[in-house]
Amino acid sequence: MISRVWHGWTTPENADTYESLLRSEILPGIAVKNIPGYRGAHLFRRALETEVEFITVMWFDSIENVRAFVGEDYEIAYVPPAAREVLARFDARSQHYDVLLEPVTEGG
Repeated sequence: MISRVWHGWTTPENADTYESLLRSEILPGIAVKNIPGYRGAHLFRRALETEVEFITVMWFDSIENVRAFVGEDYEIAYVPPAAREVLARFDARSQHYDVLLEPVTEGG
């Protein structure tokens, strides 16, 4: 499994708008594309002194599945125009990691 990690930052005033956009449009829009090997995403939010940081971690079965999502240059960030309007700054490239260990629940 591959995790695709990306960071974006907004102003505190735009944070709720951006979160809503992610929840209602961007992440559901990715899901309905039915990308082979896409396993969903986690969304993290952290308030800092002067900005709000968001991290998305997307899960794919392989790098080939990531390429099916964004193209041959699989590290390129996927930032739709509506997101760019409310983000103060963001990673131009995503990081990809091989998942070596997944959470284990009791009895699992």
